Amino acid sequence: MKLIYIANIRLPTEKAHGIQIMKMCEAFAAQGVGVKLVVPRRKNFIKDDPFLYYGIKRKFKIIKIPCLDLVRWGKLGFLIESLTFFEFAFWRFFSAAEAVFYTRDEVAAFYFSNIGRNVIWESHRGEKNFIVRRVVKRKKVKLVLITQALKSLYISFGARAKNILVSPDGVDLEPFSIPIPKQDARKKLGLPVEKRIVLYTGHLYSWKGVDILADAAKNIDAEVFFVGGTREDIESFQRKYRHIQNIHILGQKLHHEVPLYLKAADVLVLPNSSKDRISQLYTSPMKLFEYMASGTPIISSDLPSLREVLDESMVYFFTPDDPKSLAETVDLVLKNYDEARQKANMALSRVEQYSWRKRAQNILAFIEPHI
Repeated sequence: MKLIYIANIRLPTEKAHGIQIMKMCEAFAAQGVGVKLVVPRRKNFIKDDPFLYYGIKRKFKIIKIPCLDLVRWGKLGFLIESLTFFEFAFWRFFSAAEAVFYTRDEVAAFYFSNIGRNVIWESHRGEKNFIVRRVVKRKKVKLVLITQALKSLYISFGARAKNILVSPDGVDLEPFSIPIPKQDARKKLGLPVEKRIVLYTGHLYSWKGVDILADAAKNIDAEVFFVGGTREDIESFQRKYRHIQNIHILGQKLHHEVPLYLKAADVLVLPNSSKDRISQLYTSPMKLFEYMASGTPIISSDLPSLREVLDESMVYFFTPDDPKSLAETVDLVLKNYDEARQKANMALSRVEQYSWRKRAQNILAFIEPHI
């Protein structure tokens, strides 16, 4: 099989979608698929080689396509960049009739399904625009969705259930099975050895619930660390919470450094908000599977999207958007740490079914009968 992955992203990017796309291309290639990842040629403050930046094996090709790189001009600039990228990509691969086109961009799915190509559209956000409503009804378009709620949404738009695969996000298990004691991990990272550590990794968007954790920190008897975020969001978050003594904002780290931070923590928090439909229904956070793979106790918002993977045997739940509930749950975990470790071990045993390799195998098994 030849697979052309069309991704309108800046590559490398510090954002999570870059990791997900690169990991999936690697996983597809490991199954013997000929993979080409097609991205726009854009200005980028990250100068690293994408394969080195993400720690990915060079088993597939990255092709950069011209575009009008006007993203810095806001929504209009992004629209122009997107349309010019998709137009160039369309004509570059117009004749690739034998390939399967894979994308997370509905416009790319629209372009290539218009000429009868086999298209796989992967959705993460519950898009509802005119193009999506057209694309999901097409027989040549198959949908890979990360939650059951997304499946229900697109069936309501006219998608056929047989054309849909629900496949949550995944994790590369090996980097997270670090044979190092917690105290040694802390020494390597320069973290306090004797104090309790509560950790969050990921972006600092409000729908991720980071403000809930920051507010809860005032009533948590532990040091609360935040790892991740864009440069602008980190600066804003620091200004907002610099007065809370037990909050530590470490900023962006390379993805290969994250497993050591997870190993160094006593508790990992997934504080997603219920006020955003993406968070409540549609998300399948990569950090969730990384947390599970780390073997460290987890506290999670009690949301339908997260309940598709988690249950009480694996994590402690707290009431979403409630700092008091979160602080009380942290206290419960720290006071019942043997039980917390048992739950963490259960999460670790369950995460094996969510590897990138298994996700790629499931998607390929879904695709092949249709092409």
